[in-house]
Amino acid sequence: MVNSLGFLGQKVNVVIDRPLGSKHPQHGFIYEVNYGYIPNTKSPDGEEQDVYVLGIDKPSDKIIGVCIAVIHRTNDNDDKLVVTPNGEDFSDEEIEKLVEFQEKYFKHVILRKLL
Repeated sequence: MVNSLGFLGQKVNVVIDRPLGSKHPQHGFIYEVNYGYIPNTKSPDGEEQDVYVLGIDKPSDKIIGVCIAVIHRTNDNDDKLVVTPNGEDFSDEEIEKLVEFQEKYFKHVILRKLL
């Protein structure tokens, strides 16, 4: 099992299984950013580590990027990484706005690497 905070500042390979504009298979909402996972990892929910990919404005199928933040859900056992192609920074407010389509259903905090 992985500690999602260990990904902060790290370069990661992301497989995007829910590209920008696709529909969630069960809940029906539309993905407003590319969303995927890091292969060969295991997060606390038993699945591979989930990732929001920011900074790409077209659907993609994979990316190598840098983890700039972790969205830690306080009422669910499923942290999400925030990855950008070259480690581009987004403010907490920008992240909140971009992932609100899904995170509005969960209590969470955005965690970052201490400088």
